[in-house]
Amino acid sequence: MNAMSAEAPRQFEVLLVNSGEYVTCKASETLLAALIRTGKKGIPVGCRGGGCGVCRIEIISGEVATKRMSRSQVSEEDERAQRLLACSVYPLSDLKVYAIGRLGRVVVPPVQHLLSPQPIDTGKIHD
Repeated sequence: MNAMSAEAPRQFEVLLVNSGEYVTCKASETLLAALIRTGKKGIPVGCRGGGCGVCRIEIISGEVATKRMSRSQVSEEDERAQRLLACSVYPLSDLKVYAIGRLGRVVVPPVQHLLSPQPIDTGKIHD
């Protein structure tokens, strides 16, 4: 066995649709853990066990594995619609995710994008 045969941990790119940002998430970590690792201020962290519902997301595309979530926070209909809790979601592929509720209020586009959705011309004005 050579050094090249050791496999690196699998990781996936997660697009946060709300902001257009990408987060790298290891297959062995929850999406919430990856969000916390970014250092972004205000990420709502509650029980981390699928019971409080503060980290609601909707999986737009991609495959995930989940651990148990409280039915009071994620109904069967929510689960079918892929509205889940980030603390209980593990990526199995690259993902597109929409943050809902408290998490959605934190994961927003940078202010300049809200004020100026068009590209800003930074060229000099010529007389």
